[in-house]
Amino acid sequence: MTMTAPHPASVIDDASVTEFAETGSVLVRGLFSPDEVATIEQGIEKVLADPSPRFKVASSDTDPGSFVEDFCNWQRIEELRQIAFSSRAADVAAALTASRQVRLYHDHVLVKEPRTRQETPWHQDQPYYNVDGFANCSMWAPVDSVPAESTLEFLSGSHRQGWLMPRSFMTNEAKWFPEGSLNDLPDVEADRGAHDIRGWAMEPGDAVFFHMLTLHHSYGVPGTSRRRAFSLRFLGDDMVHAPRRWVTSPQFDGLEDELPGGSPMDHPLFPVLRETA
Repeated sequence: MTMTAPHPASVIDDASVTEFAETGSVLVRGLFSPDEVATIEQGIEKVLADPSPRFKVASSDTDPGSFVEDFCNWQRIEELRQIAFSSRAADVAAALTASRQVRLYHDHVLVKEPRTRQETPWHQDQPYYNVDGFANCSMWAPVDSVPAESTLEFLSGSHRQGWLMPRSFMTNEAKWFPEGSLNDLPDVEADRGAHDIRGWAMEPGDAVFFHMLTLHHSYGVPGTSRRRAFSLRFLGDDMVHAPRRWVTSPQFDGLEDELPGGSPMDHPLFPVLRETA
């Protein structure tokens, strides 16, 4: 199914496109209507009630809260499919990546329950993915109010630095490359004032878009509020399949037998959401 959007740039102004290109992240206020927010919320709750085999707990047993994730539910959860195919998110992605064709890479549900201490460490996403190329972006949209202390934060311009050492989130191990073979991530938390950190308090309906190489992180969720969020990952014109030696997030088992490395992501798992002539 392809949704044609003749004027994708109409949902986001030129200044925001430039901001994304320069910094690697941009906030879009009010992207989703109240009805769409309700649809996303329903989809998230369906995932929590009936998790997929990809569901995982990303916090420790001793955490007073919990951080859970699930991936690739658009084919079984109608509400998430509806947002991926019919909302304006793919239009924004087309404008930000300057792409004639935008594919869905995957969807991602992320829920931090109240009092969750588990932080999401500073990282880039693309080293954990099985795709290469530069025309890409991710969207992260909460269905709960997110204060500044619990929001996603981004290191401005870091998407232009190339790959930095990917590490395991829970143990900080360099599992995929030998120590020293890639530049390490900067220790942002050691001196936050020395870095250009971008982040915004967000309300339901808001969405932040960021490049897959933009360094980002988030803290835990203190207090009594949940932080339920939905992400969509978008692939633009130059994105190709890149089979990895390591387990990717998410893992697409057997894909290398159907889609050779270096090939465009022309596969039913990655449907075209927007296409212009």
